[in-house]
Amino acid sequence: MTSVWALAALWLGLALIASLLSIWLKISTALSEIIVGTIAQLIIGAAVGAAILGTDESWVKFLSGIGAIVLTFLAGAELDPAVFKLKWKEAGAVGLASFGLPFLGCAAAAHYLLGWEIMPSLLAGVAMSTTSVAVVYAVMIEFGFNTTEYGKTVLAACFVTDLGTVVALGLIFAPFTMKTLVFLGVGAVVFVILPWVTPRFFKWYGNRPSELETKFLLLCLLGLGALASWADSEAVLPAYLIGMVLAGTVGKDHALIRRLRTLTFGLLTPFYFIRAGSFVSIPALIAAPAAFLFFLVVKIATKVVGVYPVTRLFGSPKTEAMYTTLLMSTGLTFGTISSLYGLSHGIIDQSQYSALVATVIASAVIPTVIANAFYLPRHLLPEPEPEPQRGSDRPPEPVAIQAE
Repeated sequence: MTSVWALAALWLGLALIASLLSIWLKISTALSEIIVGTIAQLIIGAAVGAAILGTDESWVKFLSGIGAIVLTFLAGAELDPAVFKLKWKEAGAVGLASFGLPFLGCAAAAHYLLGWEIMPSLLAGVAMSTTSVAVVYAVMIEFGFNTTEYGKTVLAACFVTDLGTVVALGLIFAPFTMKTLVFLGVGAVVFVILPWVTPRFFKWYGNRPSELETKFLLLCLLGLGALASWADSEAVLPAYLIGMVLAGTVGKDHALIRRLRTLTFGLLTPFYFIRAGSFVSIPALIAAPAAFLFFLVVKIATKVVGVYPVTRLFGSPKTEAMYTTLLMSTGLTFGTISSLYGLSHGIIDQSQYSALVATVIASAVIPTVIANAFYLPRHLLPEPEPEPQRGSDRPPEPVAIQAE
C-alpha cells in the first residue's frame, strides 16, 4: 500500500498547489487543476516517467469518475424548478443554439477543410458542441452565481446543450438495443419515484451522524451510473437527471449540499480535473498544432455566432451576454467522453483523438479565463451576508443560508 499512499499524497499535493494558484491568480479552482495536471504530466513525466502520475490506476479512475458524477449531480440539483419554469424559453433557446451551430459548423469544417471522413467529422461535431457543466458549475460556485436567477438559467442552458450532445451521440453512433430500452425504462421509473421517496426517507431516517442521506444519494447515482454504462451510455447523464428531479427537495437542503460539496471539491474533483489536464500532450501540440488551433477557433466562433445573438434577443446587456456566451463555449466532461467513445469504437484514430481532447480541455480554460477577466457581470454578484456589529450584546439577526 506504500505506493498507493504516496501516489495519493502526490495528487492531493497537486490539488493543494492548484488551490493556491487559483487564489493567487484569481481564477477558478477547476481551471487551475486542469493547468496543474497538464504541467505536472509534462515536468514529472519528462523527469521521472509518464507513468508516475498513475492516471491509469483503477482507484484514480474511480475517484475521477465518481467526482464527475457527483459534481454533475450537484449541478443538476442547483436548477431551481421555479426559475426553470420562468426561464425555460431562454434556457432552451440558448442551450439549443449552443449545441446546434457548433455541431453542424465543426462537423462541416472537419469534413470539408480538414478532409476527415463523414463519421469522424460527425464525432468531432458532437465533441465540439458540448458545454462543460462541471466547469460552468465550478465557476458559478466560485462567484456565488449559483444562488442567482442568472446562474440557474445558465446551468439550465448547459443541461439543454449537453442533452443535445448525448442524444446526437446516441442516435448517430450508439446502437439502440434491448439494453437501451431497459435503461430508459428503469430510468423513467426511478426519476418518477425518487422525488416522492427521497424527502420522506430523509424525514424518517435523516439528520443522523451516519450521513444516511449521502449514502442514499451515492447509491442512486452509482446504481444508475452502472446501468447507463451497461447500456453503452454514460454514467454522468443519469446523475444530472437525478439532480434535476431532486432540485426541489434535496437541492433546497443547504446543509446537505454543503456536505456533499466538501466531499466533492475537497477530494473527488481534483482527481477528475487534474487527470483531464494530464491527457494534454504539450510536445505533441507544439509538433502539430494545426488541427488543435483549427478546432478551438471554429468551436468558439460558432458558439459566439450561435449563442450571443440569442442572449441579446432575451434582453441581456452586452457584457452579460458575452459572459454567458464564453461560459457556454467551455467543454470538458461530455467532450472528453465523446472523443474517448470515438477512439474506443474505432471511429477516430489516435491523432484525431489527441486534437479533439486538447481542444476540449483548452476550451475549458481559455474562454473562462477571458470571461472572468474581461466580462464578469459584477452587477449580478450576490450581496455578501451582513456581519454582526462589534460591541453589541444583541445577537445578529438571522439570515437565510445561501449555498456558496
